Amino acid sequence: MYAAMQAGNTDDMVSQHAPLVKRIAYHLMGRLPDTVQIEDLIQAGMLGLLEAIKHYDAGQGASFETYAGIRIRGAMLDELRRADWTPRSVHKKARMVAEAIREVENQVGRDVKDSEVASHMGISLEEYRQILQDTLSCKTFSVEELVQGESGVIDDIHDETQPEEQLIQQHFQRALARAVSELPERERLVVSLYYDEELNLREIGQVLGVSESRVSQICSQAMLRLRARLADWLERKDNDARR
Repeated sequence: MYAAMQAGNTDDMVSQHAPLVKRIAYHLMGRLPDTVQIEDLIQAGMLGLLEAIKHYDAGQGASFETYAGIRIRGAMLDELRRADWTPRSVHKKARMVAEAIREVENQVGRDVKDSEVASHMGISLEEYRQILQDTLSCKTFSVEELVQGESGVIDDIHDETQPEEQLIQQHFQRALARAVSELPERERLVVSLYYDEELNLREIGQVLGVSESRVSQICSQAMLRLRARLADWLERKDNDARR
């Protein structure tokens, strides 16, 4: 009898929050290539919703919809990582750009320009911007991806982590917020319009008066700059995850 009641409650919760899954899926689709199928995202998101229903604890303080949104989006990103269509060469070049940004900014002590990074890497500005284009258009390269990382830079905020791990996570989140606030003005604006205002690349291009491809390059460089500036944090978390 109890099991039947639990199953009924789960079914009700799934039906009630299925639109949330679709909303998140379509929002992510606006940032992904045509090769990604919306049905795959929705299926992954529904599994995330079931996990949220199973593990939600109202005592944590967050509403169920907030908690479920994190779980659903995380499940979709996990699915995209498992089915990552990005050539290894793109990943390698993205890491090279992030390292170049870090090295040059450490040398000059200020925000580094496209041309300076390209020169440091020994490539043309056109080649450099093509790397940025490939990085953003070929995979889910976003703030969420930065925060979760290839090994899970920050675990779900409601997972049962140890107090010291939660403190590290909180410190990283503050460091990330500070790094975003210290981005060059145009990159900070693009990130804000993209993630806070949820505008797509074409709409941002209209706001800034530049092409959609240029917006994608600016957004990609912002993400790589954040990776460069948070490199010590990311390396620490990846090392912890491998232990």
